[in-house]
Amino acid sequence: MTTTTNKSIEPLFEAFHSEKLNLNNRTVMAPMTRGFSPEGIPGEDVAAYYRRRAENGVGLIITEGTGINHPSSVSGASIPLFHGEESLKGWKHVVDEVHKAGGKIAPQLWHVGMTRKKGELPNEEALPVGPSGLSLDGEQVTEPLTTEETERLVEAYAQAAADAKRLGFDAIELHGAHGYLIDQFFWEQTNKRTDRFGGDIVGRTQFAVEIIEACRREVGPDFPIIFRFSQWKMNDFNAKLAKTSEELDSFLQPLVSAGVDIFHCSTRRFWEPEFEGSDLNLAGWTKKLSGKPVISVGSVGLNGEFTSFNSAEATNLDNLMGKLENDEFDLVAVGRSLLIDPEWVKKIREGRAEDLQPFDKTALQQLY
Repeated sequence: MTTTTNKSIEPLFEAFHSEKLNLNNRTVMAPMTRGFSPEGIPGEDVAAYYRRRAENGVGLIITEGTGINHPSSVSGASIPLFHGEESLKGWKHVVDEVHKAGGKIAPQLWHVGMTRKKGELPNEEALPVGPSGLSLDGEQVTEPLTTEETERLVEAYAQAAADAKRLGFDAIELHGAHGYLIDQFFWEQTNKRTDRFGGDIVGRTQFAVEIIEACRREVGPDFPIIFRFSQWKMNDFNAKLAKTSEELDSFLQPLVSAGVDIFHCSTRRFWEPEFEGSDLNLAGWTKKLSGKPVISVGSVGLNGEFTSFNSAEATNLDNLMGKLENDEFDLVAVGRSLLIDPEWVKKIREGRAEDLQPFDKTALQQLY
């Protein structure tokens, strides 16, 4: 399989300028859960892991998902938290190390919602929460969130946003994808509410709208808010929030009005068209409809989609460069290629295709 890219890679290394965020190039480190933060505290090894990517030219690092201040925000004792003195001190060190290396970094603010199982660490007694208490498969697991509980969750996101700015992060990303809490409000299969947080595709954006507005209130007008969303869910790769471009437009407009600056459009394979009759992928459609800058993602540089998490060989970037040249998206998020190889961006820039590393799932067991 050839890894040599025949098209110019220059578009990938042009500077990115938007109203609130300036980057040296168009590369983004995609958020990837690693689970190397005992008791939710990122240590020196985590800081070094992110610093290595900054040293090797990644334009923007988006951290792994970090738990907001709610008892059931994460599943696992080694998932990093974004609240509490020790965890925030750990993140402050990460920010400082990335900045020393000339990089920029945003935390991904996260709540797993109903994907959490009863009895999971770090808080075994904390029940999973979601808009209607339904699992992704539609099973009734817990009681629906009350309006008051939902509003408290909004404030927990806002608190995390305020802390991110205070610690010196360059932006925040809100995780609204893959069937986690915010996405559970978006999806008609998991949101059966009849209050202001439910209803049609517009009504189901209300939880996210209030989170974005609350975060904006905390960080001020000039701090970038990135919003990640997806059609697919962890249990259903064919799920669709929006079945047509018209529905996608209805979904996006409330989020734009609430204050999203950049959309991170998560797909499993960036080259796949989103709707019939157009070659545009989800990011391409989102840029066209929202007028906002977008990040595209999905198996960049590899020949196997990330949701299988098995091995994958390195591939060339011709298809990616064609779409970037056509201005279908603004930024390109790279996941597994950067997970296994902190020098991936540098190697691409220097034309060292023969040095690119294949991905193997054993890489998940260490911080390269």
